[in-house]
Amino acid sequence: MKTIKYSTMALLASGLLLTAGCTGNFDATNTNPNKITVESGKMSASAMFEPLLYGGCNFLTYYSYSWNNELAQYVALTGNSMGRVYKYDIGDNNWSSVWKTYAKYASNAQEMRRLAVKQGNKALEAVALTLKVMYMDGLTDIYGDIPYAEAFRASEGVKTPVFDSQEEVYKQMFADLEAANKLYAANPEVSATLKPLDGMYGFDLTKWRKFNNSLYLRLLCRVSGRPQTIVDGQKSVIQKLKEVATDLANYPIISSPDENATVKYSAVSPYYSELDPQEYTKNDLTCYRATQNLIALMVEKKVGDEKVDLNIDPRLPIFMQQQAKYNYWTYCGVNVSKSDFGGGANLNYVTFLRNNADEWFLDYSEVEFILAEAAMKGWIDGGEDVARTHYLNAVKASLKKWSDYGIVTEPRNLITDEAVDEYLQTPLASWDDAADKLKLIANQRYLAAFMVGMEGWTEYRRTGYPELTVDESFMNDGVLPTRFAYPNTTIATNRVNAEAALKRMGGDNDMKTPLWWSKKAIESGK
Repeated sequence: MKTIKYSTMALLASGLLLTAGCTGNFDATNTNPNKITVESGKMSASAMFEPLLYGGCNFLTYYSYSWNNELAQYVALTGNSMGRVYKYDIGDNNWSSVWKTYAKYASNAQEMRRLAVKQGNKALEAVALTLKVMYMDGLTDIYGDIPYAEAFRASEGVKTPVFDSQEEVYKQMFADLEAANKLYAANPEVSATLKPLDGMYGFDLTKWRKFNNSLYLRLLCRVSGRPQTIVDGQKSVIQKLKEVATDLANYPIISSPDENATVKYSAVSPYYSELDPQEYTKNDLTCYRATQNLIALMVEKKVGDEKVDLNIDPRLPIFMQQQAKYNYWTYCGVNVSKSDFGGGANLNYVTFLRNNADEWFLDYSEVEFILAEAAMKGWIDGGEDVARTHYLNAVKASLKKWSDYGIVTEPRNLITDEAVDEYLQTPLASWDDAADKLKLIANQRYLAAFMVGMEGWTEYRRTGYPELTVDESFMNDGVLPTRFAYPNTTIATNRVNAEAALKRMGGDNDMKTPLWWSKKAIESGK
């Protein structure tokens, strides 16, 4: 992230890292005129909102581009000496930076909530709770056990916060989302003066409520491998998932692409999307090459001849650019480790290198994939027939979302309804021909999650799909990272609590300890 364009304040990112609290010193991090800042002494819940929304989506897009896409093996970085994420060359500077950024935004959201409560603005309190959970979820899904109950309380004297177990973190996030849902229901309107601040929903709180509950659904699905988890004081996680998925009167969820949690950037200062041509070059994007994994999921090759493409996912030429010297889709070497091969298709800079590109927190296709999985597993009623309907809705929505990006590619790659129908009949996506329908759902959800925060890597750790390959020569002892290690500063300043968390998680402070909700942890009995 060459710069973060939106910054309310230098809220102590050490809210978790060092002291677990916000000090109330909310000075702007810099004086860049192209950043939204809040003047000292003029803090309000509404003033904090824009940086949390626009800056937050910017940093999640940056993390998708720079971390998730390599960890989840969508792409591998070639011809660049800055780092080798795909080889797991990740160290303390990285762990510290990621920790600080998520902590800063979560701390900002917590402060927004405090100010909203102080000002008696229950609608903004609900929005702040939703945003806080979104950023705290990112933190726990990367590191595991983190402070939650005692986070951001330095002003109350909590200098070394206890790290909650990941199970307890999720329970507290569920409680916050539950509280937000009730606040939205009871406070459906905000002042008209606030509506222009929101480039996602125009402060339509019916849509914010749907986003909140769709995030709730995402998190319930995340921990579904731990069905004994109790939510809301009495229900199992599966019972609660069914309630949120089906009780739409009390838990409305995103039900159409028009309700996607999409942040729109106008390209009018300071509202620039992350991959802004003023800050990134063509080479910053084209040095990322498609992996064998991605091409295998998106291209059906002729058996025995990789130079013949039989069927191609319509999203692929929007995601990637085919090398001009080839008339078939190529990847960077035999597998992801052979990344010095320059012939692989590269990230499509025409698609992404724009200052007015949409960015996403969560969308309709993800909700439909969750419902498809839920129906297949019997969490909601309807069985395979209902699962099929949700699956088709999900894939269609993903393709049509990316069709909007295809307008800017060269040549244009508009995905027509006919192209969608044809794709759904190919071995790449056919429901009826799939022997393992849960695997199909997981693989397609992975493709739909491209450039959506850290979702690709996170879902891989939950489901084990797609089936990624790792070269033994990679760092981290040839193990695809299961988490990021706690920063050294965190260990040094809160050693007792950090070491207790590591002991509880059952591993060392490294990238090989599986998270509580992950498939690897569940299968190993941890």
